Amino acid sequence: MSGTGTTSDDDPLQTAVWRLRSRACWADAAALLTPTTPAAALQRAALLVERCLYTEQGWQEAEDALRTAEALAHTDEERGAAACERGQLAYAATLHTVRDRADEARAALGRAAALIPPGAPGRPLLDFRRGLLAENLAHSPQAALAAYRRAHAGATAHANALLLSFTWRHLAGLALREGELAEARHGFAESLRIREELGYLVGTAPALASLAATEPEPEASRLREEARRLYRLLGGVPTWLATQLTPPAAGAATA
Repeated sequence: MSGTGTTSDDDPLQTAVWRLRSRACWADAAALLTPTTPAAALQRAALLVERCLYTEQGWQEAEDALRTAEALAHTDEERGAAACERGQLAYAATLHTVRDRADEARAALGRAAALIPPGAPGRPLLDFRRGLLAENLAHSPQAALAAYRRAHAGATAHANALLLSFTWRHLAGLALREGELAEARHGFAESLRIREELGYLVGTAPALASLAATEPEPEASRLREEARRLYRLLGGVPTWLATQLTPPAAGAATA
């Protein structure tokens, strides 16, 4: 998903879905979509998969929605997009130690890579998610870096602003790991800027917390306090952010 519905001339339905999604109301956003077409079924599944990553809840609903999307997919790109979401759901389950589905995640994303052409709009998201697997499950920062760079270039080419906020953030996390403080600060700042411009509220607190890891005091404390405020406002979402809000904040990012 790429931030559909963030501009004034977009479909009113998509605008409503985006506003709910950006405020961590994934179930409400999904309820607006009737899964009778491949596109609607896939978008609904993607919303519910994202909810799992941010809240560690709703696994069965996401699985059911994903099966519907897989059943309705007819073209290679539709099948590839559904496989990409399956890979993300398996990744989230593994990351949050719900169940080890790492092999399923790798297989699903590999299947998606065989179905989605390199220049297709859905390819940058797939590359990004392959980077997540490399970084957080395979613990291979070099492979993650290559995947994030491909995703970043693709997101730029397709003007996918929301995905760019993710690629900036994860490239910055790898830079911070290597001690490249200025590069990390720039990437985290770009991610935060984009998320604030888009109104992606649920992603703003993580961006603030990550930027805080690169700033001196008192700026670091100010950024963490703002992140805490948003975190509380959204009812403790994303769940995994709590540990980053206790100094020193972690530089690595999950979303």
